[in-house]
Amino acid sequence: MTRCPICEKGKLIKITKKHVLFGIDLGVYPGEKCTYCGEVFTDSSAMKKIETVAKKKGIWGLSATTKITKTGNSLAVRIPKKIVNYLKLINNEEVYIHPEHEKLVIETKK
Repeated sequence: MTRCPICEKGKLIKITKKHVLFGIDLGVYPGEKCTYCGEVFTDSSAMKKIETVAKKKGIWGLSATTKITKTGNSLAVRIPKKIVNYLKLINNEEVYIHPEHEKLVIETKK
């Protein structure tokens, strides 16, 4: 067994792990998990498969940074065009917004 390159305390054991990106299931792939720190490692061939599935589902590269801006007495979040297109959002569409732990969640009503 190989030692974990992160914590150098645990050993890597073979596992299969479900991969999810933005809440979308990309499938189950082989990997290795540290018995001490829990870090999971996926080899490059599995990562290529995961990337291919994510691209087919249209979610590869959807993450982005944006700015919060002041508008009147409120704050506004700008949504990047690629996310607008993916979610098929339209101007003046009503959405549901709420905090979830330390995240801000915006849900469409579709």
